[in-house]
Amino acid sequence: MTTPTNPITRFAATAAILTAAHHVGDYWIQTHDQALAKGRPGREGRRACAAHVATYTLGQALALAAADRYLGLGIRWRRAAAGLAVSAATHYVADRRKPLEALAGRVGKGEFYRLGQSAGCLGTGAGALDQSWHIGWCAVAAAVVAGPGRA
Repeated sequence: MTTPTNPITRFAATAAILTAAHHVGDYWIQTHDQALAKGRPGREGRRACAAHVATYTLGQALALAAADRYLGLGIRWRRAAAGLAVSAATHYVADRRKPLEALAGRVGKGEFYRLGQSAGCLGTGAGALDQSWHIGWCAVAAAVVAGPGRA
């Protein structure tokens, strides 16, 4: 298979890969204990969130490596490391809960953030904002990974 040199092709493939791996990492790989503890204050919350982000990022890295090998995407691994760092850092920030809640309040989405929480709904405004934040940053990470030139 020929290696695409077009960064747009790499971006499209990388965005799909990182997004799919995001969903697997956030819902299948993350442990129940991590999900419950990652937003708690203090050391317990930081440790649970860091453990979740480590396995999440490993899942994205493995998916990216497998797809690059199979599809011949021509991914430069310094760019991959930078893109995965973007994904990991932004994932950690959102999953600590308070920063995302504060941002939602600052941009006028505080009421939406709290939507469904008191009713114990499965789908909440906080969950929707969390996932849209992650998916948006997966796209940014994909652009970093796929960019032209040397990294």
